[in-house]
Amino acid sequence: MTAFQYDAAIIDAFPDVTGGIILARGMQNGPSPDTLQAAFVAEQQAVLTRIGETPLSEIPAIAAWRRTFSKFGVKPTQYRSACEALLRRLTKKGDIPSINTLVDIGNLVSIRYALPVAVVDTRAIQGAITVHFADGSEPFTELDSEEPVHPEPGEVVFTDENKTVVARRWCWRQSAESAAREDTTDALITFEAQHETGRTDVEQAGEDLLALLREYAGGDYSMAILSREKPAV
Repeated sequence: MTAFQYDAAIIDAFPDVTGGIILARGMQNGPSPDTLQAAFVAEQQAVLTRIGETPLSEIPAIAAWRRTFSKFGVKPTQYRSACEALLRRLTKKGDIPSINTLVDIGNLVSIRYALPVAVVDTRAIQGAITVHFADGSEPFTELDSEEPVHPEPGEVVFTDENKTVVARRWCWRQSAESAAREDTTDALITFEAQHETGRTDVEQAGEDLLALLREYAGGDYSMAILSREKPAV
């Protein structure tokens, strides 16, 4: 049974994409324990030191996502990839607040590798998630909203088998239904890259995610790396 896949048109348009997928079951979420919060704060300081005065646009992973957004018609300085938004918050505000265990783990690894990491609660997901170009009819519910909106035709989205949008603008924002909550136990976790060394970064990010998840969230996990040659898991 397919859990996550890239549509053939996405692979044709973005042949360098590498996707890391973790299927997680039986986790425990909630407020981050002190040790995880301390690790998250330490990672933020390490990232700030490493970035220094380098513009985010010059980080290869971020630059690749900007090119990707532009290619499907989205202005990348108006809608920033999730990883760039996190790093922008960090470099401008000096910190990223703790939210919960699963989100903090995802954010820690995201800023470490400059990769978008999404923890998708699977309770409301019907069947496989597909990354594809939207036709504009698919419903998407924003966080803190009950009224669905629709993506622009040609926008890259994640949808389930009911065509309900799980994430818009590829890695810009998740839906209200898919966000990791304190009672999340089962999830599909994605972490993706478009840059030249993306596969190495995705593989390393996956190992880091698994280690942190096993330490702080318990549960059972399986991981796969997707690409042009293997577009589905």
